[in-house]
Amino acid sequence: MVSTEEISSLRSIVERNQVWPRMSAKYGVSNPVPPWKTSLDGICDALDNAACAANIPDFKERRDEEDSLSSTIYADLPYPENQLVALAHSLVVRGVIDESELQERLATIRARLEA
Repeated sequence: MVSTEEISSLRSIVERNQVWPRMSAKYGVSNPVPPWKTSLDGICDALDNAACAANIPDFKERRDEEDSLSSTIYADLPYPENQLVALAHSLVVRGVIDESELQERLATIRARLEA
């Protein structure tokens, strides 16, 4: 079972409440599916088929962790945001990506969106 320790960069995402239904309404986007959902699905598929590293969760581990985290510490987020944040949480806890690298990537994405 994945640790439910708080990850500050992910907690700030939850607190910002920039979920797709709210953001799409704000910007007049009618597509009910966030544009990043296909990338998330692709990452999950790649992880499910990865057999290269001990820290990479297999399909069952990933889904169990997603279910656990989505119903507890990320319960305030709607689907698929809770899936995305749960996956990031799992990968940070497992050491696949460290929190400082996650924060850098989030800052890069935010800067690109705000440009």
